[in-house]
Amino acid sequence: MKVGIVEVAARAGVSEATVSRVINRRQGVAKKTRDAVESAMAELGYERPVQGQLVAVMTEHVSNPFFADVAERIESALVPHGLKAVLCPAFPGGVQEREFITSIVDKGIAAVIFLSVSNTLEGADTETYELLRARRIPYVGINGEFAPEVSAPVFSTDDALAAELAVDHLYRLGHRVIGMASGPVGNHPADRRVRGFVDAMARRGTEAADDLVIRQSYTVEGGQAAATALLKLGVTAIVAASDYMALGAIRGVRRQGRSVPEDVSVVGYDGAMITEFVDPPLTTVRQPADRLALEVGRSVQALVAGREVPHGELLFDPELVIRASTGPVRKD
Repeated sequence: MKVGIVEVAARAGVSEATVSRVINRRQGVAKKTRDAVESAMAELGYERPVQGQLVAVMTEHVSNPFFADVAERIESALVPHGLKAVLCPAFPGGVQEREFITSIVDKGIAAVIFLSVSNTLEGADTETYELLRARRIPYVGINGEFAPEVSAPVFSTDDALAAELAVDHLYRLGHRVIGMASGPVGNHPADRRVRGFVDAMARRGTEAADDLVIRQSYTVEGGQAAATALLKLGVTAIVAASDYMALGAIRGVRRQGRSVPEDVSVVGYDGAMITEFVDPPLTTVRQPADRLALEVGRSVQALVAGREVPHGELLFDPELVIRASTGPVRKD
């Protein structure tokens, strides 16, 4: 027999209207009552209806082709499950992100996807996550670990493997003085990419690779500034922590009167389609946006329906795409 709100209300000893408010995660229900309804739903095997419900995708980088691509793929992955994505651009960890969540939790929001926002920041305020937990609204993260006290599914590209792929490619081309342009300290993906780079260099005999790392913003300008500093250290190749930083690095190399890849090779990270059409076409480590989005869609649908999904981080392998921005080290 199919279980409905009538049966849940009877088991929990509350009205059908109260059950409806709990199912739709609306306010105005005491915690004790909400717990009783949730327990009754679990005992009876009731699954929340998902048709037409909204899933908030929080992200800062809507102008970045990679994040736009991931958001679009998430939308496509959710549609077959009756869910609709709504994009919420916000600065990571700022007031805007919290206000977005606060304003939409009473609009029938079914889940939240944190796409490289506060989940990427060291020491980020957990108030937003506590609000979602209190309202039984599930959430997941992409490319960023939550704080240790926050338990939720996370889906990430393997940054250590990404660094290994980039360093190995450059090493095979004869480069030995390889530098890295990475994002700011305290950004989880940037920190992990740096650790991966340092470890990859250490495996090849370079013990002081930390000295060849420049931390900057994830922008073209940040990449340009990092490249200028790295050239002073004598690098012949640069591993960038994003495609935007890589494009900035190429500009920085050229403004120093050098060329790519004849004088300096550059490797990006993300794998946005546009990188195939820049000059020179960018060698990059491509994140598996399709597999990330598909798994996120499946997990969100399961969480919204009330089913269990493993917490912790699931890592996806990236892929090295070799193009014209990398070449053999100059013999002179």
